[in-house]
Order: sequence, then structure tokens, then C-alpha cells
Amino acid sequence: MNDEIKKRVLLVDGMAILFRAFYATSYSGYIRKTSYGLPTNAVYGFIQYFFDAINTFNPTHVICCWDMGSSTFRNENYSEYKQNRAEAPLELLPQFDLVKEVVAEMGIPNIGLVGYEADDCIGTLSNSLQNDSEVFILTGDHDMLQLITERVKVIIMKKGKLNYSIYDLETLYSEKQLTPLQIIDLKGFMGDTADNYPGVKGIGEKTAQKLLAEYKSIEGCLENIELLPKSIKNKIKENLEMLHLSRDLARIRLDVPIECELHECIWDLRREAATKKFMELEFGGLTKLLGEIDDSSTEDPFVIMTSEVAVSKS
Repeated sequence: MNDEIKKRVLLVDGMAILFRAFYATSYSGYIRKTSYGLPTNAVYGFIQYFFDAINTFNPTHVICCWDMGSSTFRNENYSEYKQNRAEAPLELLPQFDLVKEVVAEMGIPNIGLVGYEADDCIGTLSNSLQNDSEVFILTGDHDMLQLITERVKVIIMKKGKLNYSIYDLETLYSEKQLTPLQIIDLKGFMGDTADNYPGVKGIGEKTAQKLLAEYKSIEGCLENIELLPKSIKNKIKENLEMLHLSRDLARIRLDVPIECELHECIWDLRREAATKKFMELEFGGLTKLLGEIDDSSTEDPFVIMTSEVAVSKS
């Protein structure tokens, strides 16, 4: 087994998967609860998504990253950041801590830091761990595409079980004609309605992509601003401050003061502890997952996935 296979870190975007699991299992109105009334549907779904990924990508190391509250440095820089989002459903609130308990019982580090988003923790860890391992980021957030390098790949979860899009440098460019750094500049121009920052008013994704294809970066556009069509030039000049602010909000930080060494995140499932926790939460049907991990697999899942999993064209 070569070093590439020996060291493969899976960085899990815990919040993205937990929210996905909650809404995927509650759309009918039914919320799974324990016999003593504790909502558990999101945690139940999270576990299923998690083990699907484990069995698909066969990591040797695993870390889960989490948001630690709604207030971050981005809110300090722009008070409207994410202020358009509704409060989390009441049934989800107790599951934020509960899912971390489950993750810890399985033997996986939970990483998060007040004042930063899970994205920033993932960016920082992917940047440091790629020196000694291949890194896979499991998420549903396309903003993470900016983190792709020669040794960092982003797995975007799509609708349906075992449905992933895997992005590396080549896939990102062939599908979007963008480099990872240009993902940040793209958001600077077009903003992000989900995160509630506007970018340059009047410039959408297509125009932003054309500008980046021609001038490579925001700086390249500004250096050649007099060559731009009058309407685009005026829009940029009128929104210059917001352009720079939006790009800063979009940029995932790589320097969060956190650490997790490879020896601290080896994937070694604590079956007994996990089984006990599953039974406590009345997840008896999921205990079978704890025996399905193939620890002896030596196949390279990236080779398998690039040939078997459809890449998103959306």
C-alpha cells in the first residue's frame, strides 16, 4: 500500500451534513424521537450519511468540524452577513450537542472555534494536513471549492444516497472554467444570496465568469477597468468597497488557531462505545453499520469514484 492510500484524511463539514439530514428526514412532518421525547432525526440521518462516506472513500483519518455559534468575525465586518437566515427549528437545537457526543463516542475529534465558521476550520486543517496526506472535504457547500489543491479534493454531496461530485483541479476547471482562487473573486463580484452579501449590484455569475476568464482576478479587472464596457465599469466603480468586502467575506481562512495532528485523528472506530451510544439513543437499526467498515480495503477510492460517480453539471 503506498503513502497516498495510507494517509487519506476525511474532513467532515458537520453542520452542513447535520442540516441536510434534518430536512431530509423531516419534510413529511414526522420527527424521529426517543421514547423519552428527545428529537434525534438529524443525528440519525447524519450517521447514515457519515458511514456512506466512510465506506465509499475509505479514509485513514477523520475529523468533524463545526460552527460554534452564529456570531463570527464576518458579522463584525458586515452586520448583515447571514442575517437573512431563519432560526434553526426547535427540534434541531438539542441535536447540535448530541451529534458531537455521538461523533466523540465513535472516536472522532470534534473541531470548532468560537468566532470562526466550520469552513475556516476545514480550510486551516486541509492546508496543514495536505503536507503529509491526501485530504478529502465532505460537504454540500460549493464555497469549499476554493480549497482545492493538488492534494485536496472536495466531495459535494448531492440529492440521493451515495451521490457525490468529486472536484479536483482538473474537474473544477473543466466544469466551471475557474481556478480555486477565482472562486473567491467570483463571489466578490456576484455576492452570495444565501450568506446575504451583495457583491457588485448588477453583476451576476455569467458576467463575473467572463471578467475572470479575460482578466484572471479582481485586481486584473481593476487594472484594466477603462477597457470594460461602460455599464460594467460604472457598476464596479460604484460598488468598489462592497466588491472588496464581499471577496473578504467569501474567503475561507487558512490560519485559524487550531491544531489536529495526524496521530490525533486516526480512523479507528470505537465500536463498543459507539454501540452503547446508539442503543442509548434507540438507534438499534444503525448498529449494523458499526460492523460494515472494511478496514482491510486497499483500493484507491478516488480512482473508483472518478469512474463510477457522475460529476455534477449543474
